[in-house]
Amino acid sequence: MSQTIRKAVFPAAGLGTRFLPATKVMPKEMLPVVDKPIIQYGVEEAIASGCDEVIIVTGRGKVLMEDHFDISFELEHSLAQRNKPGLLKTAQLVARMAHVSTVRQKEPLGLGHAVLMAKRLVGNEPFGVILPDDLVDSPGNPCLKQLIDVFEEKHASVIATQIVEGKAISAYGVLDAKPVPGFNGRLYEISDMVEKPKFEDAPSNLAIIGRYVLTPRIFEMIETIKPGAGGELQLTDALRMLLQHEKIYGYVFEGKRHDAGDKLGFLKATVEYALEREDLGPDFLEYLKSLDLNHMGRGKK
Repeated sequence: MSQTIRKAVFPAAGLGTRFLPATKVMPKEMLPVVDKPIIQYGVEEAIASGCDEVIIVTGRGKVLMEDHFDISFELEHSLAQRNKPGLLKTAQLVARMAHVSTVRQKEPLGLGHAVLMAKRLVGNEPFGVILPDDLVDSPGNPCLKQLIDVFEEKHASVIATQIVEGKAISAYGVLDAKPVPGFNGRLYEISDMVEKPKFEDAPSNLAIIGRYVLTPRIFEMIETIKPGAGGELQLTDALRMLLQHEKIYGYVFEGKRHDAGDKLGFLKATVEYALEREDLGPDFLEYLKSLDLNHMGRGKK
């Protein structure tokens, strides 16, 4: 088995019902945060982490994602003819940033099943998994790269985690884990994990976030587990089974995570990413300061 992480899998076959009607015909992964689709942020993270192959697990109606990362001869020709070198460079970078492959998840049978769909393209090597809905802003050291660094030292699967205090922990998968000495309290050896426990039953405040580095044995585990609610194959169940054969670590990553699969999280991400932009941030900040917040926020339809 290779020990180099070259491939990143993007499960992106969900229906995006929380964003209806916007996602009636548009994949939620193509919704723009400022001026980039959600999924492009993840692809850029994978490339910055050293991956040169991107595998997107799609579903029906997701062809726009494939088109986005493909070359558009008509668009590039038009921009060249109109002498728009900046826009031409942007269009070309998107199409040439990585080798992108797609595979269909024909039925919505869970995150574990989506990862399993990439088995043939991944082969017998470790790989990254990025859930596009989770945007992680970690300038200088991408979240996936942080996990890859741990993998290269420990030669075991690594899950991104963050500390979530209070009852909000019930919305996450939660780790039962002990700290590993020498990592400043960031690395944990996992003994078990629980999916969305009640607050009083949560084994810790360490929540699972949508970044993974996995050994290829995970595919065998997914093929072995029994379907859960709704007939879905859950990745958490497969990871729990993998724990019987291999160590798995949780890493408290450096950076800020936005849940772009949630309307409020999406709006917060849009604001914060816009404020970080040199071309937009200063003017946008002045606009925000000018708002009369006392007469806003009344939930208008």
